[in-house]
Amino acid sequence: MDPMNEMHVSRPGLLVVDVAAADDATALAFEQLLSERWATATAERTTREAGQSGVRLRCYLDLRQPNVRAGTPR
Repeated sequence: MDPMNEMHVSRPGLLVVDVAAADDATALAFEQLLSERWATATAERTTREAGQSGVRLRCYLDLRQPNVRAGTPR
């Protein structure tokens, strides 16, 4: 994965989440769970690294902003 940009974690409550999973469906399901709770810049697709098993996905979360469609997180 590419290095993180300091802008993505410049304030408390901002997160960069790197996911390693066995397959696309698992990685994207996890990302969906996150996006149902918080404002999330989601990834459109996973990536694969040559010679490595599984897939990777990176998304960005703002814990200060609950997802207004889903209501306030519990």
